[in-house]
Amino acid sequence: MIRTAITKNGKVKGLPADDPRVTVFRGIPFAAPPVGDNRWRAPKPCEDWEGVRNCYEFGPVSMQDQPGVGNDIYCREWHVDPDIPVSEDCLYLNVWTGAKSTDEKLPVLVWIYGGAFQWGYTAEMEFNGERLARHGVIVVSIAYRLGVFGFMAHPSLTSDDPMHPTNFGLLDQKAGLEWVYENIAAFGGEPNNITLAGQSAGGASVTFALANPDAARMIQKASVFSGFIRNPFYSDDIIQPKPLRTAEANGEEFISFIGCNSVEEARNMDSVAIRDAYAEYAKTHPRFVPCIDGVYVTEDPYRMILEGKTPDLPMLAGYTKDEFADKLPARADESDLKVKADIIEKSGIRYFNVVENSVKEVAYAHMSNSRRSPLYVYRFAPSIPGYDDPGDFHSCDLWFFFETIQKCWRPYNGRHYELARRMCDYWSNFIKCGNPNGAGYDGNELPQWKDCDPEKNGYEEMVFEES
Repeated sequence: MIRTAITKNGKVKGLPADDPRVTVFRGIPFAAPPVGDNRWRAPKPCEDWEGVRNCYEFGPVSMQDQPGVGNDIYCREWHVDPDIPVSEDCLYLNVWTGAKSTDEKLPVLVWIYGGAFQWGYTAEMEFNGERLARHGVIVVSIAYRLGVFGFMAHPSLTSDDPMHPTNFGLLDQKAGLEWVYENIAAFGGEPNNITLAGQSAGGASVTFALANPDAARMIQKASVFSGFIRNPFYSDDIIQPKPLRTAEANGEEFISFIGCNSVEEARNMDSVAIRDAYAEYAKTHPRFVPCIDGVYVTEDPYRMILEGKTPDLPMLAGYTKDEFADKLPARADESDLKVKADIIEKSGIRYFNVVENSVKEVAYAHMSNSRRSPLYVYRFAPSIPGYDDPGDFHSCDLWFFFETIQKCWRPYNGRHYELARRMCDYWSNFIKCGNPNGAGYDGNELPQWKDCDPEKNGYEEMVFEES
């Protein structure tokens, strides 16, 4: 097994995973800490180190508001581990590899977590890459800056560095992808066989990367889980980015809101103070999310995909049956019900169908554009157990694709475990060769998953249920 690897910055040492045939390297730095003068700037290369760096612990959680347990389904499912520090110094990645030597050239999955570009972290239990590594896939999960730290724009930032005016979180992702491309061979991986994948905002991040030629050149396949969101009700839509000038105006408002006269003055503020101020600011103002900066993001990536302007490569995409129908706390009060009612009144049935409709729109555009590479679509629709009766909520499919449901508190049964094994089989096959079909981990042939092909099948989707 590879327990140590030599990267371009120095030697790193990992630990055996629960399965000792897999090695996990946690907390490898891929860029310099974005703190102090590096706050609100493009990521810079990290410094080299001497000796062996022990990569045994996950890096800090990216700075974000309200870490911990709250009264909603996502905090119940994946609240921030209190043992992992939250810090602005967050640009670290993790690697799971089952390679025995550096010349194996295993396929690589690069994973980007979701969370509306405001929340999320690589140490979430469902992202554990061990099961995929057992299938012969190297898994890399990348952290990136969030919220005000990752996506604030301001006229002074634009004038200071017009080639990197904002979208620092997306630039972090690109820097992580570049690190993988340059270093993954040291872990037994093939840099020319990379699948970029993500869920929700992570899936949206995949579309941003596909729409950027510098990032797209390093991607051979893509997986977008609940990430095509043509959002009919949120003003700060993650797939319909605002123009730079609008984002800059929001940044000017925020700098004034925190009592600073300039970005330079704000760079000297404590990061926790900025985070807490942003949490208050976001109650009455749009949150900071990716915008069309004219450099990294030149157009709406969703529209570019529909128009066939992104690379023609194999893609696996899908949605859960209930998606955003879960947005009430487990013990909702009257104010929670009013918020839900207001959203539904404004958007109607689109509220429940937004992700499904967006995936289908992409699929039909894929077929009408005569793409040569296959598109595989899924619908995740098993019964999800639990006292909160959650339905197939947004992101619950991740426990199954990563085959990590044994780490979840929900009382899953044997049929759920079998479904998870099958979904992990399909995904690992896709990561290897761009086709989910073939034999599973046990050597048995999987049921056929048809792609969306206008000449053969038309629109097809694999329905995942536990029966």
